[in-house]
Amino acid sequence: MIDTDKQDLMKNIQLRYPRLSKGQKLIAEYILKHYDKAAFMTASKLGLSVGVSESTVVRFAIELGYTGYPKLQKSLQELIKNKLTTVQRIELTNHYPSSESALRGVLKADMENIRVTLEKIDIKTFDDVVNMIFQAKKIYIVGLRSSTAVAEFLGFYLNLLLDNVHVVTYGISDLFEQMIDINEDDLLLGIGFPRYAARTIDALNFARSRGTKVVAITDSLLSPLAASADYALIAQSNMASFVDSLVAPLSVINALIIAVGLREKEKISKVFTNLEEIWAEFNVYSHKDSI
Repeated sequence: MIDTDKQDLMKNIQLRYPRLSKGQKLIAEYILKHYDKAAFMTASKLGLSVGVSESTVVRFAIELGYTGYPKLQKSLQELIKNKLTTVQRIELTNHYPSSESALRGVLKADMENIRVTLEKIDIKTFDDVVNMIFQAKKIYIVGLRSSTAVAEFLGFYLNLLLDNVHVVTYGISDLFEQMIDINEDDLLLGIGFPRYAARTIDALNFARSRGTKVVAITDSLLSPLAASADYALIAQSNMASFVDSLVAPLSVINALIIAVGLREKEKISKVFTNLEEIWAEFNVYSHKDSI
């Protein structure tokens, strides 16, 4: 396949347009005008929408330099995933005609996200990040908007294992005020997925300007977070609809927590022994007699 990135796809279609067949030109025109809809259409449905056969759609993808329609579709999805508004995402949810189809569709999509993440994640980078967590004087975690839940989850468990973790959040003080003392001895873990929060990117750039090591947990090496980081842990987050899929990112973060915990087994045992006593004393968890 040609080296067609998401920024060059439209130019590629325009350049090849003059030598396309009549049917292929109809496909090109539809994609140029409605790429946000085309990205989630099967080859058959796209062909039906423009009045050509499924095989014409496949030949069109090959003419653009792709090995098949799925590769073209993936490029279209990469193109739009950071540009779609929430309203547009809701419109795309119409391909789930029932609650059952939504359940099955979303679970299957999340399974695929985890499968692809497992195949693509760089194990050496993962090990390097674990090492940096132990080397850092202080660890800052930034994840805003839909990534807030994931950032808080990571911060909650790392705080049980380590005593130098700070989750940067929206609040009374600005993000930069919470990071005022960040320096070259520290580590910043930035979490962000489409649509990327601009303030998270600002935080990563601010940390790098202070000489801080920056790790991005994001969906692609083309992500603006990855571009602002020294290391990137990639977790696929292809959306099923207007709700961001954070299943694979959360799985990577679970693995990160466990990898850190494996090096602190003795401390973990003491911490949770103390916590169990506290939880029991203050009835933190419900205790029902077994039947």
